[in-house]
Amino acid sequence: MGEREGAAGRGAWAEIDVAAVRHNARVLAGVAAPARLCAVVKADGYGHGAPAVARAALDGGATWLAVALVEEGAALRAAGIDAPVLVLSEPPPEAMDELVAASLTPTLYSLEGVRALEDAARLAPAPVGVHVKVDTGMHRVGADVDDVLKVVSAVRDAPGLTFEALWTHLAVAESLEEADRAYTAEQLRRFAEVRDALAAAGIPAPMAHAANSAGAVAHPAARLDMVRCGIALYGEAPSPAVGEMLRAAGVGLRPVLAFKARVSFVRRLRAGESPSYGRRRPLPADATVATVPVGYADGVPRRWFDVGGTVLVGGRRCPLAGTVTMDQIVVDCGPDAPVAVGDEVVLIGRQGAESLAAGDWADALGTISYEVLCGIGPRVPRVVVDREADGDRAGGAGA
Repeated sequence: MGEREGAAGRGAWAEIDVAAVRHNARVLAGVAAPARLCAVVKADGYGHGAPAVARAALDGGATWLAVALVEEGAALRAAGIDAPVLVLSEPPPEAMDELVAASLTPTLYSLEGVRALEDAARLAPAPVGVHVKVDTGMHRVGADVDDVLKVVSAVRDAPGLTFEALWTHLAVAESLEEADRAYTAEQLRRFAEVRDALAAAGIPAPMAHAANSAGAVAHPAARLDMVRCGIALYGEAPSPAVGEMLRAAGVGLRPVLAFKARVSFVRRLRAGESPSYGRRRPLPADATVATVPVGYADGVPRRWFDVGGTVLVGGRRCPLAGTVTMDQIVVDCGPDAPVAVGDEVVLIGRQGAESLAAGDWADALGTISYEVLCGIGPRVPRVVVDREADGDRAGGAGA
C-alpha cells in the first residue's frame, strides 16, 4: 500500500515536507559555519520518518547524522544512506557487532565499552572511529572529567579503534536566564580543560562538538567543529527565548510536519447536549459536531480537551466538543458551519490564514514540542511532500 493510499484509507495522516528540512538544514549550517552540521534523526526522525529526513538534511548541507540506537543507524544503512552516523549513547556489548557491520560511529565513555567494541572490531575491514563523551554537567551519561584520559587512552591503544572526536552535551542551552547561561559557560570551560589535558598528554581530539540546536543558535562558543541539531531541523525552536533570538536575527525555520485528518461523520446537536465519554462539556449553543478519526492512540492527548485545545476546520479554530477517545475526537464547529464528511481538519499546520504549531500544543499542555512531535503514533501514515520542488504533490514512499 502506497503512502497516499494509506492516508486515504486511514482518514488521518502527517505530511512531511522535505523541502522544509532542506531549508532548515541550510539555515542551521549557515548559522554554525564553519562548523559542520550533524542532523539528529533519532526516534525515527522525531516521528517524521528518519530516512526521508536524513536524505533531505544531507541535501541541505548536513554532513553527519546522529541516532540514539544501533538499530536506528542500521535502518538508515538499509535505506541506502551511507553518510557518517553517530550513535549518541554507548551501545550495549551485544550491539557492538551490528554497529561494526553497519559502519556506524559509536559513542563510548567506559572502559567496558572500549573492550566490547575492541572485540567486535577485530573483523572490521578498517579501524572503527570512536567519539568519546565527557559529562561536563548534564549528569546523564558520559565519562567523568577525571576518567576521560583513561577512556581515550584505552581507545588509542585498542587494535582496530581510532579516537576520532571528543564531545559533550549541554543541559540548559535553551535557557537565556543569567544563571543558566553561566552554567552553559561553565560546561564549555570544563570541556575546554579536558581537551587541553588530552592535548598535553599527547592525545589531542581531532574533532570536538558540544552544541545541540540551542547551543548552535544561542552560544557561538559552543559551535566548535560540529553542531548536532535536532528540534530546529524540524522547524521548531528549542525554547521561546531561542525562537525570539532567531526571529530577531531574521533567521526563519519552516515547520516540517503537518498533522491532518478528514471529517468522518457530522451531526447537529442542540445546546446542552454533551458528546463523548463522561459527558463533560454541555454544548453552549446548537452546534454542528464533526467526528474526526484520530485520538490518543494517534498522539492527541486526552488533556488536549482539558486545556481547551482546538483544531482548524474551514480555516477557523474550533474547540473540541468532548473528551478525546482512543480513535476519535468530536469537534464543535459552531451553529451553522457548512461542514461535510471528507472536509480537511488540521491539528498541526496551516489552513487558510490560521495555523496551529507543535509549540502551541506544547505551551497549552505544559510540555515541549519534542514530545508532541514524537507522540504522533505509528498508525498515522507519513506522507512525504516536497513543497519546493512540486508544490502540493505527494512524494514517494520512504517517510
